[in-house]
Amino acid sequence: MNAEKGCVPNIVYGYDKTVGDYFNLEINEQEAAVVRQIYTWYLTDGYGGAKIAKMLNENGLRTKRSCTWSQNAVCRILTNELYSGKIINGKQEISDFLTGQRAEKDETDWIVTERPDLRIIEPEQYEKAVQLMTERGKMFKVDRERQSNKHLFSTLIKCKDCGRSFRRTVRVYKNTYVRWVCSGHNGQGADSCPNCTSVDEDELIDALQKYFSEVLKSRKNIIAHVVSEFNRLYKAKNGNVEYEKDLRQRLLKLNKTRQKYMDMYADDLITRQELNDRIGGMKDESAKLENDLKLVAFNIDKGEQLEGLIKKTFDTIENITDVRQLTNAQLKQVIKKIEMDKDGNVDIYLRLLGDLGLDETVLINDNHT
Repeated sequence: MNAEKGCVPNIVYGYDKTVGDYFNLEINEQEAAVVRQIYTWYLTDGYGGAKIAKMLNENGLRTKRSCTWSQNAVCRILTNELYSGKIINGKQEISDFLTGQRAEKDETDWIVTERPDLRIIEPEQYEKAVQLMTERGKMFKVDRERQSNKHLFSTLIKCKDCGRSFRRTVRVYKNTYVRWVCSGHNGQGADSCPNCTSVDEDELIDALQKYFSEVLKSRKNIIAHVVSEFNRLYKAKNGNVEYEKDLRQRLLKLNKTRQKYMDMYADDLITRQELNDRIGGMKDESAKLENDLKLVAFNIDKGEQLEGLIKKTFDTIENITDVRQLTNAQLKQVIKKIEMDKDGNVDIYLRLLGDLGLDETVLINDNHT
């Protein structure tokens, strides 16, 4: 009913609210002027989202929650049809009530309400902004799939301090130097993340090659140790229907809580730091619960079956003659992640069980690589 009335469930920059089941909005003229300026900079002056965010911050302007502006915040304004006086509700629906997973609904099922009283920019401006953003995306090839596997270590190296991925940097001076640095520290400064560690790509490749050699030497002990840990943790749980039901309920509750905070951050209700404080550890806990569910579903209750899965990983490692010749996708078949802290310490996580895994970290090798 609220959707059909054209109400908005979140507070939005450029508007003030009156609280009800949903939020009823009215234009905030001071913020509306900033919205119009953003569209002018983007459409007329040709500035990108990052540049606009920087200009807003330099002018001392803040988001609805008094946070600094980011590229994502600017792009959300440029792609929010509300500013053109049109409210769209019902774009998604819950496809799985156990996990809270959402699915996009057909456009014909959307609830669209015209609200000329909330119009800040003309519909033509909105359409032009969306079209320009799409064209720029194609021009710079900023599709997620391509970027996520472009280089050997793409999305594999994680910062232990802030959780962000390391990014690849190239410096050309007499020789070409390729290094990986924390995207949080490198992109947003020391206030965002203290990890200023820079790892040379060639050195990391050599260290990984040596690591694989050491792991292969200890493969029998590693397999025996992991199988033992598996049996200790899961043997009594297999076939337990109540345990599976409990897992699903815990996962549903956790995902709902995490999604709530993610939505609050997306709508500038909380800062990035507040988001990290509230959902810290939730992602890992969710992954553990999903792993447990997979273990129950696959009904792995014998050490021999588990041993077969681990041996496949070692066979893959054994066939690696040169890490440099691998693609990102191939490396991800054996490496789950590489964590690096601000002191330069590196932890390598093998993908021993493919899509399955233990819910506890097991140290299998410690040779300081």
